[in-house]
Amino acid sequence: MKKNRTNAKKWAEYYDQADILMELIEGPAEFSLDNQLLQDILDKKRKRKLQNVTIKMDPLQVNTIRKLATIKSMPYQTLVRHWISDKIRQELNLAK
Repeated sequence: MKKNRTNAKKWAEYYDQADILMELIEGPAEFSLDNQLLQDILDKKRKRKLQNVTIKMDPLQVNTIRKLATIKSMPYQTLVRHWISDKIRQELNLAK
């Protein structure tokens, strides 16, 4: 157990001193999607079964999203799904 703590401490010291952002920005990240999945996403096709996802957000942001959704007369979770969908499509179009 002590070895794990020592190892974790070394990594913590490394990340405190290293500029890890430069490590992340060094080059473009490349990925590929199955052609059918890519086409389904771009064509806005999806299966009706939804999966629950949990994220931590600032309560002020959550309240703001809920108010925006109320203004648009839609549930706030639907609004968030719409935003995420739009961003995914934008990213995929940029990747082409």
